[in-house]
Amino acid sequence: MRWQGRSRRKYTGGRIYFHRRKRKHEAGRPAAETTVGATRRKKIRTSGGSEKMRLLRCEFANVADPKSGTTRTAKIITVKNNPANPFFARRNITTKGAVIETEIGDAVVTSRPGQDGIVNAKLI
Repeated sequence: MRWQGRSRRKYTGGRIYFHRRKRKHEAGRPAAETTVGATRRKKIRTSGGSEKMRLLRCEFANVADPKSGTTRTAKIITVKNNPANPFFARRNITTKGAVIETEIGDAVVTSRPGQDGIVNAKLI
C-alpha cells in the first residue's frame, strides 16, 4: 500500500512524532503507467463511491488539429518524449504532457490516461 500522508521528517531533517496512526483516506494506489498496445482498461472505485477508469494499455488517441479545428482518431506508434520521466519514453509510457508519434503526426497528450481512461492529444 502506498501512503500519501505527511512525512515523518521535518524539512530540517528532524523527526516528527505522530499523535495518530495512518488512516485509510491517506492510502494511495500504484500508478497506471499506460503503455502502447491493445486497449485495456480497469475500473477503480474511489472515495465516495464514484468510479475512475484506469487506462493500462492504449492503441488509439483522439488527436485534435488546432488549425482546422477537427479531431480524428489516430493510431499511436510510439512515445517520443516524456517530460515526467526520461525512462518513460524508453518504456512507451504515456502520461499528460508526453509527446507521442501518431500516424497523422506528432502530438502532445492533454488528458491524464491513468485517471480519465482515454488519450486525448493535440497536434504539434
